[in-house]
Amino acid sequence: MAPITTPPPRNGLLVIQPLKKRNCAECRTGPLALLVLEEGSPWCLDCADLGHLVFLPRGDTALTRRAREGSALSAVVVRFNRRRSRYERQGVLVEEAALTRAEERCLADAEARGRRRARDARRRDAEDLRFTDAFAQEIRRLFPGCPADRARAIAAHASMRGSGRVGRSAAGRALSEAAVTSAVRASVRHADTPYDQLLMSGVPRHEARRRIAAAVEASLQEWRDEFTARA
Repeated sequence: MAPITTPPPRNGLLVIQPLKKRNCAECRTGPLALLVLEEGSPWCLDCADLGHLVFLPRGDTALTRRAREGSALSAVVVRFNRRRSRYERQGVLVEEAALTRAEERCLADAEARGRRRARDARRRDAEDLRFTDAFAQEIRRLFPGCPADRARAIAAHASMRGSGRVGRSAAGRALSEAAVTSAVRASVRHADTPYDQLLMSGVPRHEARRRIAAAVEASLQEWRDEFTARA
């Protein structure tokens, strides 16, 4: 039987996932999924007094750290990577009770993070609602003839979080006249003119905008003058 290459020394106990079939040098059971090297010979976990430990695969750093901290006895599990010519960590062996406690702590943390995310989402929703209201009010101030429901729809569209639209820009957040007017103009362009149909028919964007520019400005002017006309 070919000898097993000994892993480089580490702090604590080492357990190996062998690449070849090995039997325990003490009790002769095998093949071993995990083994401990003692004086170059493979020992099963039971013979090495580690049989009561459970395997925790790598991947969850917090869970691994907590499980090892709470376990009186633990071991690092490694496997040899032939391509890289080195041993690589696969996980740890820890006491089952310690793993259970660590899982409970991580679950509590996850639930706390979930509650915090929910609170943050509610706060953002409230902020977005207030900003949308303010944006709609500014539309109605600049364009008093714009119907209230249309102003609200324009504001909601322009200020949608993560959209990258004008309402989320610095100027939009400041409710600048230019940003608000830009949002209203875009809405009129898409909803009240054949602009989208022109684009779909292959008309270049700049040419399509030129063709509908007069209609857009006429609608904006009508909304601006509505208050004066009613008065």
